[in-house]
Amino acid sequence: MTAWLQQHPFWTYVIICVLIAYVYEAVFRAARLPVLKHALVYVLIAFFAFVLLFFQAIGLPIVLCLVVAVALMWMARVRVAIGRSRTKKDG
Repeated sequence: MTAWLQQHPFWTYVIICVLIAYVYEAVFRAARLPVLKHALVYVLIAFFAFVLLFFQAIGLPIVLCLVVAVALMWMARVRVAIGRSRTKKDG
């Protein structure tokens, strides 16, 4: 997988942007932002994705770490959903 990511830098950049945007939306966004601030956040995400792309290019497993982070966030959401459904059944 790492070889493919190094051979396709554009798609690696897109994957990094999508994963960072998901992490931002799921974890850090507390309230709706005005349109310009929202656009600024995504411009900064796109810019700093280039930094992470550089780290990925020199051999650090950035994409793999982001995939693991997203997977852990999904597992936490599933766990919370199961807990809520159990409390509704018990309550």
